[in-house]
Amino acid sequence: MSFIKEFKEFAMKGNVMDLAVGVIIGGAFGKIVTSLVDNILMPFIGIFTQGKNFNDYFYVLDKSKGDVATLADAKAKGIAVFAYGAFIQSIIDFIIIAFCIFLLVKFMNRLAKKKEEAPAPAELSTQEKLLTEIRDELKKSR
Repeated sequence: MSFIKEFKEFAMKGNVMDLAVGVIIGGAFGKIVTSLVDNILMPFIGIFTQGKNFNDYFYVLDKSKGDVATLADAKAKGIAVFAYGAFIQSIIDFIIIAFCIFLLVKFMNRLAKKKEEAPAPAELSTQEKLLTEIRDELKKSR
């Protein structure tokens, strides 16, 4: 029974919950970036590659099963291919995600720096405290 209790305490610690939230948000962020690359950036890059999708760049390793035009056709026919275009696509996704994370960390560091720079209110000296009390008492007596 102590194993279950220990696991529950571990799972409910703040760091574990923060990590879980980070993983979930990271997965969703990855989907957003993949959509950005596939649906917005790659069509512009496709203009320079004569309309060919990066995922369609591959080399057929087994030509005995016929010739194919797209990677999807090759996979459907079970033909062994070297899909270097999909790898290039993944590298582009990674670079964009890394850049976005860099911008996010830079922004968070800037916010933390502003909080550090804000001066804390100075503690009043004993003499200033006494003068403040005298001032307050004079205001009351008027």
